[in-house]
Amino acid sequence: MRVIIQRVKQAEVSIDDGSSASIGPGLLVLLGIETEDRPEDAEWLVKKILALRIFPDAEGVMNLSVMDAKGELMIVSQFTLHALTKKGNRPSYIRAARPEIAIPLYAHFLECIAQESGKPPASGKFGAMMDITLTNSGPVTIFIDSKNRA
Repeated sequence: MRVIIQRVKQAEVSIDDGSSASIGPGLLVLLGIETEDRPEDAEWLVKKILALRIFPDAEGVMNLSVMDAKGELMIVSQFTLHALTKKGNRPSYIRAARPEIAIPLYAHFLECIAQESGKPPASGKFGAMMDITLTNSGPVTIFIDSKNRA
């Protein structure tokens, strides 16, 4: 699994079915699920995301986690995080998990976030066309791949 984590002042996802979700200060997490991913990848990433000390303390030093800062969470699935761009100009998404693998893992990720944080995250809709608006705070943007844990 790959994630792009953005510390935000606010974020909103508008889904093609007319629904939307929004958060105030917190983290927008774009989640890409790969064919080889397992529930353990989701569990490890959730713990890592919630513990990242990327929010400012009273002195302005990035010393607080999203939990410490009482920030909100939004999770949006994004298969394009597994784009292969070595050949040609059209990205290949062969490594991105098919829906029968990705949907249960996305649901598991959302459940883990809710369980570990104590509240359900805002989220997009798997496979839908979505528009995301956000105000990146810092800016702070971090990439994590569960295959690179060392």
